[in-house]
Amino acid sequence: MDRRLLSLLPVDRWPSAQEAAAGRWFSPLAEGNLSLARRTWVPAMVPWRATEEGLVTTDVLDWYGRFAQGKPGAIVVEATGVRDVKSGPLLRASDDRFIPGLKQLVQRVREQSGGESRLFIQLIDFLSIKRRPRREKFLERHLPVNAALSERLGAAWHGRDEAAIRAHLMTLDEEGLAAVLPARELEAYRFGLRERVTDTHLPHIAELPQVLPGLFAEAARRCIEAGFDGVELHCAHAYTLASFLSPTNDRTDGYGGSLEARVRLPLEVYHAVRRELGPTAVVGCRFLTDEIFAGGGRVSDACFNAVQFARAGMNFLSLSRGGKFEDAKQPKVGHAAYPYTGPSGHECMPTPRIGPPGPFGRNVSDVAQVRAAVRQAGFTTPIVTCGGIASFWQAEEILSRGEADIVASARQSLADPDWFEKMRLGQGAHVRRCFFTNYCEGLDQSHQPVTCQRWDRLKGLADDTSVRRTKDGRRLTAPKM
Repeated sequence: MDRRLLSLLPVDRWPSAQEAAAGRWFSPLAEGNLSLARRTWVPAMVPWRATEEGLVTTDVLDWYGRFAQGKPGAIVVEATGVRDVKSGPLLRASDDRFIPGLKQLVQRVREQSGGESRLFIQLIDFLSIKRRPRREKFLERHLPVNAALSERLGAAWHGRDEAAIRAHLMTLDEEGLAAVLPARELEAYRFGLRERVTDTHLPHIAELPQVLPGLFAEAARRCIEAGFDGVELHCAHAYTLASFLSPTNDRTDGYGGSLEARVRLPLEVYHAVRRELGPTAVVGCRFLTDEIFAGGGRVSDACFNAVQFARAGMNFLSLSRGGKFEDAKQPKVGHAAYPYTGPSGHECMPTPRIGPPGPFGRNVSDVAQVRAAVRQAGFTTPIVTCGGIASFWQAEEILSRGEADIVASARQSLADPDWFEKMRLGQGAHVRRCFFTNYCEGLDQSHQPVTCQRWDRLKGLADDTSVRRTKDGRRLTAPKM
């Protein structure tokens, strides 16, 4: 046995087919618009397989088709952009030209799951983030030489020309630069320039509340036209709608400050999508139980937001945690900051090294609080939990205790997309277990096609020439065994 398995959640035995059939995880769910054959759920993961223009490729079809073979109750397609802007090999739904490819994706999942898996797509907006610049380039070209900088330099530099100021800055060491650069400029130098929803001096940031509802609604229309069962609004992690929900959002235009003002734009986005899709489409959202970083949102914020979302009529609420820029690790020069490298990122995708209480089900207790708040407010909206779900019995306990209505698994499903079917058929002993080392997350961070370390380390698979591979020889789809 691989020694890494010893640090995983103990599984003394897997369920028999009869136990699985009688279990809650494999039972149907029907609540409002949401109907699932099973309460198993594969949440959105970014595989980096689209074209640079955001179009569906053969590798995208294979990726989702492979998950569909495990016949989960639902699959959520990766974060898909609502703007027609350059974003690397990520899917988009920002124009009608993307509909044919998305339609192919839906057809592939229907075929591979035998029509048993519902298919949702996660819609996302994100703001600009630049790579960490070289010192010389930043000081010579990108640093704004303005009154704020002049004030910090001192009276001796008031009125001096820009060239002289830049030349002086070039002579300073890192400590000296830290002493004179304004906070946002120092951050841009150390991490790369990152836009925030609070940068309302920028017209395109100020007008986000007027622009985003329409963008999300149009993208949602295209996805439903392509055949998706519904959409998931991405209000989690480091992205635009999540940033509006955060306590760090102090906008003064009615969309920041108080809890009520911070949830206003996500609700307006939802209502625009609902008007576009009509009353019967499935519309849910993904948001955070806890932002983790100092000054970020906590589970009390999540409870408030969840009740507002349920009252508005969302059909499911899916909870994650962490994954923020605010505490991300400083990137190397020439690289962009990545929101899963700091403490909040480690909470989002915990490994066995994270410490007590360990990585398995780490988010469940907070999700349970959110569900309790929604139920106390009188709503029956299904709640999706996730985070280190790695066994049938673990999921059964979560459901039996009423901590969630649906249990999602990302990394374990990536390691073995067939694991739901193996458990359902009483073949759990053959599950290929995830090591939770975040090998996959490291590939995501470097924008390489995401794969699993376990796919290429099984005997008899090295010479399989029929499977598509990355340029460095890694399998692009999970093996069937």
